[in-house]
Amino acid sequence: MKKLLILFLAISANLSLAQDAALLRLNYEKGATYDVEMNISQEMGTVMSMGMLINMDIKVLDVKDDTYDSEMKFTKMTMDMLQGGQAMSFDSTKSDEELDDTGKMMKAQMGPMLSALIYAKGNNLGEILEVKVEPSIPGVEDMAKQSSNVVYPTEAVSVGSTWTMTKEEKGMKMDFLYTVKSISNDKVVLDLSGDVSGMATGKISGNMNIDKASGIPENSTIDMNMSVSGQELKSKITMTMVKK
Repeated sequence: MKKLLILFLAISANLSLAQDAALLRLNYEKGATYDVEMNISQEMGTVMSMGMLINMDIKVLDVKDDTYDSEMKFTKMTMDMLQGGQAMSFDSTKSDEELDDTGKMMKAQMGPMLSALIYAKGNNLGEILEVKVEPSIPGVEDMAKQSSNVVYPTEAVSVGSTWTMTKEEKGMKMDFLYTVKSISNDKVVLDLSGDVSGMATGKISGNMNIDKASGIPENSTIDMNMSVSGQELKSKITMTMVKK
């Protein structure tokens, strides 16, 4: 009887550990489409403030083993900027008649991005392996590569597990530290922290909610408080991803 009790306790403990662990993987389905919304805000004291909204559609074209092919297209862009006392505004859904001269100029610059198709190959850890833009437009490939804001570890994680990821962009190096805050039946919640170095220096903070079954980061917030050439720059990026 005592041996049976010990065996039962051991099995219960193992089941408990299994339920508290999660193997994070992007489990895309061929043909699935997603709506991604990204909000970006930046403030540099009284010198500059900017708010930008980007919407894009992502369609999964193919899934093979641990890799997938996808097609991305920007569907909407809006931007409001105040710099040096001058206000600038742009909304891709507005006609030329509804835009002022600055808005028309920005539309001419951003219009090609809205018509481009972005083809990306990635793996189920979240790494972007290849990007192709048709037609080729400077800067769009970099934006597509930066749209991935987490790369999962190869091993299963539990509450308290940590891993790191590094991004380099425009002379800045961003070292992210991900910490598993909680695991439930359907969600994995992460805390984000880290450091910025290079052309800017500062700290990173934020959080991310991941759908446990699909591995999709349904929403995330990344705050970066930095110093650039002696000026304080605050940047905030929020992102949501919803299956259509």
